[in-house]
Amino acid sequence: MDSEAERRFRTIRNHLTSTAAAAAVEQEQPSLLCRRNAAGEFFFEQGFSNALPEELKTGKWNVYRSARSPVKLISRFADHPEIGTLHDNFVRLVKASPDCNYLGSRVQEDGTVGEYKWMTYGEAGTARSAIGSALVCHQIPKGSCVGLYFINRPEWLIVDHACSAYSYISVPLYDTLGPEAVKYIANHAAIEAIFCVPEALNHLLSFVSEIPSLHLIVVVGAVDGRIPSLPPSSGVEIISYSTLLSQGLSNLQPFCPPKPETVATICYTSGTTGTPKGAVLTHGNLIANVAGTSIGINLYSSDIYISYLPLAHIFERATQVLLVYFGGASGFYQGDNLKLVDDMAVLRPTVFCSVPRLYNKLYASIMNVVKTSGSLREKIFNAAYNAKKQAIFNGKNASPFWDRLVFNKIKSRLVGRVRYMVSGASPLSPDVMDFLRVCFGCQVIEGYGMTETSCTISNMDQSDILSGHVGSPNPACEIKLVDVPEMNYTYEDQPYPRGEICVRGPIVFQGYYKDEVQTQEMIDKDGWLHTGDIGVWLPGGRLKIIDRKKNIFKLAQGEYVAPEKIENVYAKSKYVAQCFIHGDSLNSSLVAIVCVDPDMFKAWAINEGIKNKDVKQLCTDPRAKAAILKDMDTVGKEAQLRGFEFAKAITLVLEPFTLENNLLTPTYKIKRPQARTHFAKEIADMYAELSTSNSSPDKIL
Repeated sequence: MDSEAERRFRTIRNHLTSTAAAAAVEQEQPSLLCRRNAAGEFFFEQGFSNALPEELKTGKWNVYRSARSPVKLISRFADHPEIGTLHDNFVRLVKASPDCNYLGSRVQEDGTVGEYKWMTYGEAGTARSAIGSALVCHQIPKGSCVGLYFINRPEWLIVDHACSAYSYISVPLYDTLGPEAVKYIANHAAIEAIFCVPEALNHLLSFVSEIPSLHLIVVVGAVDGRIPSLPPSSGVEIISYSTLLSQGLSNLQPFCPPKPETVATICYTSGTTGTPKGAVLTHGNLIANVAGTSIGINLYSSDIYISYLPLAHIFERATQVLLVYFGGASGFYQGDNLKLVDDMAVLRPTVFCSVPRLYNKLYASIMNVVKTSGSLREKIFNAAYNAKKQAIFNGKNASPFWDRLVFNKIKSRLVGRVRYMVSGASPLSPDVMDFLRVCFGCQVIEGYGMTETSCTISNMDQSDILSGHVGSPNPACEIKLVDVPEMNYTYEDQPYPRGEICVRGPIVFQGYYKDEVQTQEMIDKDGWLHTGDIGVWLPGGRLKIIDRKKNIFKLAQGEYVAPEKIENVYAKSKYVAQCFIHGDSLNSSLVAIVCVDPDMFKAWAINEGIKNKDVKQLCTDPRAKAAILKDMDTVGKEAQLRGFEFAKAITLVLEPFTLENNLLTPTYKIKRPQARTHFAKEIADMYAELSTSNSSPDKIL
């Protein structure tokens, strides 16, 4: 701001006497935050993002940039500007910290599970060079695509580092996509080598003859002599990872380093319909994103991270790049989510990333224990929770008494030494975020991003204790909101601007591989990427996701409905583990398929005195439906859903929506067409029930 503006705000600040006045000034200048000190006096401080003096073609001034990067967008790490590629990032640590732990695994070669065994940065660097050299010796040309068809384990990152060092393009093949999608991606990207595990080899061999570009299959974790071979006429050689490693060690080749503009990876996103789309990301894209994210994030070489989120997804991939930059260690889970807690107990990580679905289950599990532990313990927990929460939101240190009495026990059993908890993929309920902060006493940060932006678009500042938003822009990008008139979202909306979130900057991908049409639909001629998400600017330049432009449908009375927004609201109900909202232009009401939380459901039945019924039987009990719908209505009213946004009928199910039953995408979004087909009978039955109810004499009268 210029000096005149500063004087104006100083005058307002000195005469500020009410919260309403503070809110009014914040609205006028969103990049200023209004705070209250211990004496109850209001004061202003710089916000988390700034509105740029850039007038758009619409005549509006709504481009925002992080307050952490007021001068220019960040494309390199501030402390190490020489890092322009993933190869540069890794080489620095191999040279500077060769003896530091890097990759850890509990599963040994014989399949037994024990303590974590570590590979150092130096050892990982040697393996990287060997694998890359062997690919060169197998005449895999520079710039070729290399597929990774297995879940998280040290070899995944070794192969990825090898691709970076020798200018290959890594292409993750989701283990959950199934053979048809894998075959499509392998052909679409013209993959020349695929790394897989023995369990995936049979799937791969069933269609290997239909992938003409493929020349080499490397089986990770295979025992030499126990893998099949193909006839020479197939043109495909199958060898074990250990054999490939030995070949490379005996014939090391010089690096073929990439440039920042070199393609690093093609990440295929499954989407909810159609064939997978390949998002093309360069080394510069990924380095810019992680460099921006690193500002304000204080990781150390002593930090330990547990890797269980799929490495095929950009969230985990970018996290690993960030971890390497700070020189941290990454311990891998056994490959079984049900054993994750056991893995964490042994690893004792300091950094934990997850998605709201797991945090919601954690919240529900702890609260269920609290409510069934007796009235005295419940009162003690509530007193401790409220006291610590109030202290946190007043900017004070909570009394250590409450931690010793209550929260240390919870933390030691579940997250041990964790000091960073990060949430992404979908909105996290403010209640759950506050709960995590209070119970675990660590930094809880929510972020927002997508594959097409190399991961993070925005994330919360460490100093920000307000929940219910996704923070300010990544310092490596800029954000604007674009009007969506068909959904009544505009920049003139009061009290805060609303619209489709658009992003520009060095983090934006190069486009969809071999798909110019969808690329142009995603990125406009001015370089803005249109996310399809609807956001609102909150005071202080905070961004909040409130809706989704896609997946909207119209009800019979002409009202537009965004089901994802409603599903996120209903997810706050203690009985709802997952929810699928359905509506169409032939009906005036919404219906919902509700996957119930078994523990909360059982607790309800016990409280109601319902005996001799298992959970499956309870799902069809009218009393259960009525109770859960009532709780959902309460949650909906608190969230101020409009009348037509309430579900009027529900069907209760026990089986979760999963990747395996084809109801979720690999990024845990509901596959709507598939869900509509899967629950077609239930949906028809609910509408028939509503039709009968609405046509009864008492309803007509």
